[in-house]
Amino acid sequence: MFNANSLPPLREVVGRFDIAAQKSLGQHFLFDLNLTRRVVSVAGDLTGVNVVEIGAGPGGLTRALLESAATHIYAVERDPRAIAALRELAEIADGRLTVLDADALDLDLTKAVRGPRRVIANLPYNIGTPLLINWLSQADQFLGFTLMFQKEVAERIVASRSTKAYGRLSVLSQWLTEPRMMFDIPASAFVPPPNVTSSVVNMVVRSQPLAEAQREKLEIVTRAAFGQRRKMLRRSLSAVGGAELLAKAGIREESRAEELTVEQFCAIAQLLEI
Repeated sequence: MFNANSLPPLREVVGRFDIAAQKSLGQHFLFDLNLTRRVVSVAGDLTGVNVVEIGAGPGGLTRALLESAATHIYAVERDPRAIAALRELAEIADGRLTVLDADALDLDLTKAVRGPRRVIANLPYNIGTPLLINWLSQADQFLGFTLMFQKEVAERIVASRSTKAYGRLSVLSQWLTEPRMMFDIPASAFVPPPNVTSSVVNMVVRSQPLAEAQREKLEIVTRAAFGQRRKMLRRSLSAVGGAELLAKAGIREESRAEELTVEQFCAIAQLLEI
Protein backbone atom coordinates (compact mmCIF):
# COMPACT_ATOMS: atom_id res chain seq x y z
CA MET A 1 0.00 0.00 0.00
CA PHE A 2 1.41 3.36 -1.04
CA ASN A 3 2.17 5.64 1.92
CA ALA A 4 2.91 9.28 1.10
CA ASN A 5 4.13 9.90 4.66
CA SER A 6 7.22 7.79 3.94
CA LEU A 7 8.36 10.04 1.08
CA PRO A 8 10.76 13.00 1.27
CA PRO A 9 9.01 16.33 1.97
CA LEU A 10 7.72 18.05 -1.16
CA ARG A 11 9.78 21.15 -0.39
CA GLU A 12 12.88 18.98 -0.61
CA VAL A 13 11.76 17.63 -3.97
CA VAL A 14 11.07 21.14 -5.26
CA GLY A 15 14.54 22.27 -4.18
CA ARG A 16 16.31 19.24 -5.62
CA PHE A 17 14.68 19.62 -9.05
CA ASP A 18 14.71 23.44 -8.93
CA ILE A 19 10.95 23.66 -9.50
CA ALA A 20 10.32 27.35 -8.90
CA ALA A 21 6.70 28.11 -9.78
CA GLN A 22 6.30 29.85 -13.13
CA LYS A 23 3.58 32.44 -13.55
CA SER A 24 3.36 31.70 -17.28
CA LEU A 25 2.29 28.13 -16.46
CA GLY A 26 -0.20 29.23 -13.80
CA GLN A 27 1.68 27.20 -11.19
CA HIS A 28 0.67 27.33 -7.51
CA PHE A 29 1.80 24.23 -5.64
CA LEU A 30 -0.15 22.61 -2.82
CA PHE A 31 2.14 20.91 -0.32
CA ASP A 32 -0.30 20.12 2.52
CA LEU A 33 -0.98 16.37 2.32
CA ASN A 34 -4.05 16.71 4.56
CA LEU A 35 -5.60 19.09 2.03
CA THR A 36 -4.72 16.98 -1.00
CA ARG A 37 -6.15 13.90 0.74
CA ARG A 38 -9.34 15.87 1.37
CA VAL A 39 -9.57 16.77 -2.32
CA VAL A 40 -9.24 13.10 -3.27
CA SER A 41 -11.81 12.03 -0.67
CA VAL A 42 -14.62 14.20 -2.08
CA ALA A 43 -14.28 12.39 -5.41
CA GLY A 44 -15.71 9.28 -3.73
CA ASP A 45 -14.74 5.65 -4.26
CA LEU A 46 -12.10 5.42 -6.99
CA THR A 47 -11.94 1.62 -7.12
CA GLY A 48 -11.51 0.54 -10.72
CA VAL A 49 -11.13 4.12 -11.97
CA ASN A 50 -8.32 5.60 -14.05
CA VAL A 51 -7.66 9.08 -12.69
CA VAL A 52 -6.21 11.94 -14.72
CA GLU A 53 -4.39 14.77 -12.93
CA ILE A 54 -3.71 17.93 -14.91
CA GLY A 55 -0.74 20.13 -14.03
CA ALA A 56 0.68 17.69 -11.50
CA GLY A 57 3.71 19.86 -10.69
CA PRO A 58 6.06 18.28 -8.14
CA GLY A 59 3.42 15.69 -7.18
CA GLY A 60 1.56 16.99 -4.14
CA LEU A 61 -1.89 15.85 -5.23
CA THR A 62 -0.33 12.90 -7.06
CA ARG A 63 0.86 11.45 -3.75
CA ALA A 64 -2.67 11.57 -2.32
CA LEU A 65 -4.06 9.98 -5.47
CA LEU A 66 -1.57 7.11 -5.19
CA GLU A 67 -2.89 6.44 -1.68
CA SER A 68 -6.42 6.04 -3.09
CA ALA A 69 -8.01 2.91 -4.55
CA ALA A 70 -7.67 4.23 -8.12
CA THR A 71 -6.48 1.65 -10.61
CA HIS A 72 -4.04 4.02 -12.30
CA ILE A 73 -3.05 7.68 -12.17
CA TYR A 74 -2.08 9.64 -15.28
CA ALA A 75 -0.20 12.82 -14.39
CA VAL A 76 -0.26 15.36 -17.21
CA GLU A 77 2.55 17.93 -17.04
CA ARG A 78 4.59 19.99 -19.50
CA ASP A 79 7.22 21.54 -17.21
CA PRO A 80 10.37 19.40 -17.73
CA ARG A 81 11.56 20.05 -14.16
CA ALA A 82 8.30 18.73 -12.70
CA ILE A 83 8.26 15.83 -15.15
CA ALA A 84 11.63 14.68 -13.80
CA ALA A 85 10.28 14.74 -10.23
CA LEU A 86 7.10 12.89 -11.24
CA ARG A 87 9.06 10.19 -13.03
CA GLU A 88 11.08 9.63 -9.88
CA LEU A 89 7.77 9.19 -8.03
CA ALA A 90 6.57 6.78 -10.72
CA GLU A 91 9.54 4.51 -10.02
CA ILE A 92 8.19 3.74 -6.54
CA ALA A 93 4.49 3.70 -7.45
CA ASP A 94 4.27 -0.02 -8.30
CA GLY A 95 3.35 0.67 -11.92
CA ARG A 96 0.29 2.77 -11.01
CA LEU A 97 1.61 6.15 -12.19
CA THR A 98 2.13 7.23 -15.80
CA VAL A 99 3.58 10.65 -16.54
CA LEU A 100 2.25 12.26 -19.73
CA ASP A 101 4.51 14.97 -21.13
CA ALA A 102 1.84 17.04 -22.85
CA ASP A 103 -0.09 20.29 -22.99
CA ALA A 104 -3.50 19.51 -21.49
CA LEU A 105 -5.23 21.83 -23.96
CA ASP A 106 -4.00 19.67 -26.85
CA LEU A 107 -4.56 16.29 -25.21
CA ASP A 108 -7.64 14.17 -25.93
CA LEU A 109 -8.04 12.32 -22.65
CA THR A 110 -10.49 9.84 -24.14
CA LYS A 111 -7.68 8.59 -26.40
CA ALA A 112 -4.81 8.90 -23.93
CA VAL A 113 -6.50 7.21 -20.96
CA ARG A 114 -8.68 4.11 -20.89
CA GLY A 115 -12.07 4.29 -19.22
CA PRO A 116 -13.64 4.40 -16.77
CA ARG A 117 -11.90 7.75 -16.25
CA ARG A 118 -12.20 10.70 -13.92
CA VAL A 119 -10.29 13.99 -13.73
CA ILE A 120 -9.02 15.15 -10.31
CA ALA A 121 -6.81 18.21 -10.52
CA ASN A 122 -5.59 21.52 -9.19
CA LEU A 123 -6.06 23.27 -12.51
CA PRO A 124 -3.76 26.07 -13.65
CA TYR A 125 -5.85 29.22 -13.26
CA ASN A 126 -5.07 30.47 -16.75
CA ILE A 127 -6.55 27.46 -18.58
CA GLY A 128 -9.07 26.01 -16.13
CA THR A 129 -12.24 27.18 -17.88
CA PRO A 130 -11.17 26.20 -21.44
CA LEU A 131 -10.16 22.77 -20.17
CA LEU A 132 -13.53 22.20 -18.51
CA ILE A 133 -15.46 23.30 -21.59
CA ASN A 134 -13.39 20.90 -23.70
CA TRP A 135 -14.11 18.00 -21.34
CA LEU A 136 -17.81 18.81 -21.21
CA SER A 137 -17.95 18.31 -24.98
CA GLN A 138 -17.17 14.64 -24.22
CA ALA A 139 -18.86 14.47 -20.82
CA ASP A 140 -20.35 11.02 -21.39
CA GLN A 141 -16.79 9.64 -21.61
CA PHE A 142 -16.06 10.59 -17.97
CA LEU A 143 -17.44 9.58 -14.60
CA GLY A 144 -16.89 13.08 -13.29
CA PHE A 145 -14.51 15.87 -12.42
CA THR A 146 -13.10 16.99 -9.06
CA LEU A 147 -11.40 20.28 -9.76
CA MET A 148 -9.80 23.24 -8.03
CA PHE A 149 -10.57 26.62 -9.55
CA GLN A 150 -10.27 30.18 -8.37
CA LYS A 151 -13.43 30.69 -6.33
CA GLU A 152 -15.01 33.09 -8.82
CA VAL A 153 -14.98 30.40 -11.53
CA ALA A 154 -16.26 27.73 -9.12
CA GLU A 155 -19.17 29.99 -8.18
CA ARG A 156 -20.07 30.38 -11.85
CA ILE A 157 -20.18 26.61 -12.33
CA VAL A 158 -22.63 25.99 -9.47
CA ALA A 159 -24.59 29.28 -9.69
CA SER A 160 -28.38 29.33 -9.47
CA ARG A 161 -30.40 31.33 -11.96
CA SER A 162 -31.23 34.93 -11.14
CA THR A 163 -27.82 35.42 -9.57
CA LYS A 164 -24.92 37.51 -10.82
CA ALA A 165 -22.66 34.46 -11.21
CA TYR A 166 -25.17 32.55 -13.38
CA GLY A 167 -24.01 32.39 -16.97
CA ARG A 168 -23.02 30.26 -19.94
CA LEU A 169 -20.61 28.13 -17.89
CA SER A 170 -23.38 27.47 -15.33
CA VAL A 171 -25.80 26.28 -18.01
CA LEU A 172 -23.33 24.02 -19.82
CA SER A 173 -22.00 22.53 -16.58
CA GLN A 174 -25.40 21.90 -15.02
CA TRP A 175 -26.87 20.54 -18.24
CA LEU A 176 -24.34 17.70 -18.29
CA THR A 177 -23.23 17.28 -14.66
CA GLU A 178 -24.38 17.70 -11.08
CA PRO A 179 -21.84 20.19 -9.71
CA ARG A 180 -21.35 20.88 -6.00
CA MET A 181 -19.09 23.35 -4.27
CA MET A 182 -17.20 21.29 -1.68
CA PHE A 183 -14.80 23.57 0.23
CA ASP A 184 -12.49 26.56 -0.09
CA ILE A 185 -8.71 26.54 0.09
CA PRO A 186 -7.06 29.76 1.28
CA ALA A 187 -4.31 31.38 -0.76
CA SER A 188 -1.88 30.79 2.11
CA ALA A 189 -2.03 27.02 1.48
CA PHE A 190 -0.28 27.38 -1.88
CA VAL A 191 3.33 28.07 -2.86
CA PRO A 192 3.50 30.75 -4.07
CA PRO A 193 0.17 32.05 -2.70
CA PRO A 194 -2.18 33.29 -5.45
CA ASN A 195 -4.13 36.53 -5.12
CA VAL A 196 -7.44 34.68 -4.81
CA THR A 197 -9.15 31.99 -2.77
CA SER A 198 -9.53 28.60 -4.47
CA SER A 199 -12.53 26.29 -4.32
CA VAL A 200 -12.98 22.58 -4.96
CA VAL A 201 -15.94 21.63 -7.15
CA ASN A 202 -17.14 18.04 -7.53
CA MET A 203 -19.00 17.36 -10.77
CA VAL A 204 -20.76 14.02 -11.29
CA VAL A 205 -21.61 13.41 -14.93
CA ARG A 206 -25.35 12.84 -15.42
CA SER A 207 -26.46 9.54 -16.94
CA GLN A 208 -28.56 11.68 -19.29
CA PRO A 209 -28.35 15.45 -19.91
CA LEU A 210 -30.78 17.49 -17.83
CA ALA A 211 -32.87 18.18 -20.95
CA GLU A 212 -32.71 17.30 -24.63
CA ALA A 213 -30.62 19.67 -26.72
CA GLN A 214 -27.85 19.69 -29.30
CA ARG A 215 -24.67 21.02 -27.78
CA GLU A 216 -23.77 23.22 -30.76
CA LYS A 217 -27.17 24.92 -30.68
CA LEU A 218 -27.10 25.33 -26.90
CA GLU A 219 -23.71 27.00 -27.12
CA ILE A 220 -24.97 29.42 -29.77
CA VAL A 221 -28.01 30.36 -27.70
CA THR A 222 -26.15 30.79 -24.40
CA ARG A 223 -23.31 32.72 -26.03
CA ALA A 224 -25.77 35.19 -27.56
CA ALA A 225 -27.96 35.45 -24.46
CA PHE A 226 -25.20 36.01 -21.91
CA GLY A 227 -23.08 38.05 -24.31
CA GLN A 228 -25.64 40.82 -23.81
CA ARG A 229 -27.06 39.73 -20.48
CA ARG A 230 -28.45 43.16 -19.55
CA LYS A 231 -30.71 43.20 -22.59
CA MET A 232 -34.07 41.51 -22.93
CA LEU A 233 -33.81 38.20 -24.75
CA ARG A 234 -35.79 39.45 -27.74
CA ARG A 235 -32.80 41.71 -28.42
CA SER A 236 -29.88 39.57 -27.33
CA LEU A 237 -31.24 36.65 -29.40
CA SER A 238 -32.32 38.78 -32.37
CA ALA A 239 -29.63 37.29 -34.62
CA VAL A 240 -30.94 33.75 -34.09
CA GLY A 241 -34.70 34.28 -34.06
CA GLY A 242 -35.46 36.74 -31.28
CA ALA A 243 -39.10 37.19 -30.31
CA GLU A 244 -40.39 34.53 -32.71
CA LEU A 245 -38.05 31.90 -31.31
CA LEU A 246 -38.98 32.81 -27.73
CA ALA A 247 -42.69 32.62 -28.51
CA LYS A 248 -42.29 29.10 -29.90
CA ALA A 249 -40.47 28.09 -26.72
CA GLY A 250 -43.14 29.67 -24.52
CA ILE A 251 -40.75 32.18 -22.95
CA ARG A 252 -41.53 35.88 -22.37
CA GLU A 253 -39.57 38.04 -24.79
CA GLU A 254 -38.96 40.53 -21.97
CA SER A 255 -37.00 37.91 -20.00
CA ARG A 256 -33.28 38.30 -19.44
CA ALA A 257 -30.69 35.56 -19.71
CA GLU A 258 -30.11 35.09 -15.98
CA GLU A 259 -33.84 34.41 -15.41
CA LEU A 260 -34.01 31.27 -17.54
CA THR A 261 -33.52 27.73 -16.27
CA VAL A 262 -31.18 25.28 -17.95
CA GLU A 263 -34.24 23.46 -19.29
CA GLN A 264 -35.57 26.67 -20.87
CA PHE A 265 -32.29 27.30 -22.64
CA CYS A 266 -32.45 23.75 -23.95
CA ALA A 267 -36.00 24.35 -25.21
CA ILE A 268 -34.85 27.41 -27.15
CA ALA A 269 -31.87 25.49 -28.56
CA GLN A 270 -34.13 22.68 -29.74
CA LEU A 271 -36.10 25.16 -31.85
CA LEU A 272 -33.06 26.89 -33.30
CA GLU A 273 -32.58 26.40 -37.04
CA ILE A 274 -28.97 26.59 -38.20
